[in-house]
Amino acid sequence: MSRFDLVIFDCDGVLVDSERLAVRTEAEILSGLGWPLTESDIVERFVGRSAAHMHREIEKHLGRDIDWEAEFEPRYQEVFERELVAVPGVIEALREITTPVCVASSGSHAKMQFTLGRTGLLDRFDGRIFSVDEVANGKPAPDVFLFAAERMGAPPERCAVVEDSVSGVTAGLAAGMAVFAFAGGVTSAELLAIGDAVVFDHMRDLPASLLLE
Repeated sequence: MSRFDLVIFDCDGVLVDSERLAVRTEAEILSGLGWPLTESDIVERFVGRSAAHMHREIEKHLGRDIDWEAEFEPRYQEVFERELVAVPGVIEALREITTPVCVASSGSHAKMQFTLGRTGLLDRFDGRIFSVDEVANGKPAPDVFLFAAERMGAPPERCAVVEDSVSGVTAGLAAGMAVFAFAGGVTSAELLAIGDAVVFDHMRDLPASLLLE
């Protein structure tokens, strides 16, 4: 796969099929807190963004503090322990990709340790996992992708980003990287078709897409 020196994967919705579970859970929690949003609203507002961003926006709308650790984290853990799996086809895709790979996510290291561990993917990325917590700005800013590329010793123009959110695609393009947008999750292909992003529907198609000029 000589076209790229590095393939950077987002985590939620790309490696682990967590976004559907999270969005459903968030809709339930927010309704209880007094801010009823549809799942589509949540995808548009929050998918691909950091928990800190979501926390700030909820408090701003409600006009009061919320206890994120008490209101959200236990509910995420409960549903992930019960239902979380790897994104269909991603394990097979990873077996075919011979280019170095890493993870760069809006999630925390603790969250990724849990979700990647739960789905059997942690060992595949050991020592090559980068979090928004390590940079100044979260997606849609390019910081976490540029940080990952620097740490992995790859120039941005030789990197491919695999994303599933508008914020993530925007961040990858802003980093000057080739972006492959996975439309098999909660965000539609139409919304992900930003700039030169290559939109694909199934993870089985990713290895071949990475080879195309």
